[in-house]
Amino acid sequence: MNVTANGIRMHYALEGPAGAPVVTLSHSLAARLEMWEPQVKALAGRWRVLRYDTRGHGGSDAPAGPYTLDELAEDARALLGALGISTTHWVGLSMGGMIGQTLALEAPELFASLVLCDTTSRVPPEAKPQWEERIRTADTQGMEPLVEPTLGRWFTPPFRERQPEVVERVRAMIRGTKPAGYIGCCRAIAGLDLTDRVGAIKLPTLVIVGEEDPGTPVAAARVLHERIKGSELVVLKSASHLSNLEQPDLFSGALTDFLRRVR
Repeated sequence: MNVTANGIRMHYALEGPAGAPVVTLSHSLAARLEMWEPQVKALAGRWRVLRYDTRGHGGSDAPAGPYTLDELAEDARALLGALGISTTHWVGLSMGGMIGQTLALEAPELFASLVLCDTTSRVPPEAKPQWEERIRTADTQGMEPLVEPTLGRWFTPPFRERQPEVVERVRAMIRGTKPAGYIGCCRAIAGLDLTDRVGAIKLPTLVIVGEEDPGTPVAAARVLHERIKGSELVVLKSASHLSNLEQPDLFSGALTDFLRRVR
């Protein structure tokens, strides 16, 4: 389904019992709402589950960038408003977690709780050249040269060997990402600097991270956990960056346990 929000067409899916508490799932860079299929199966019997394609991704518009995290957060707020959703539990992985932090600081009244997965509160200056290189590659060569290096960061080698069909679906997501959308969101991510502010988040918060995540490692998750008072931390063994796909049962179990307790 599509709706106009914050001046762009946004593609979304809304499943589960009408009238149930809403859980919004926000995906990583170079993915789409389909990334959350295992969690929809775990959630949709008890919660109303909203998934959407972030600006520049999937079926949503990809206007010329650069984008900012404030803009991506405003997209999410406008989408919730267009759908008549006044309060939601927010689950964001990687870029989705960055959007969640931004929106939790700007409009905490929208959230019943916050789940930050394989994400960080700050992109350090030494990482900026990596982001510039990815932007250059997407701009000059398209997404193809980025596909395999991205998969190498997102999944552990044993998982790539054991679950080739899952990896292939994610490969197609990365390959199909619009370069303009990828570049715009890369610019937004590269500007992330919320570590000194996230302590102001007072929402019930769960932090989930794959033990082998190289991009947003356990150390980054611990910073969020330590800064957000009362938050919980779950470290998933044998998982890299897309921990929701690499360890779907453990991830969904931690998520549903948390949501039941904060409901």
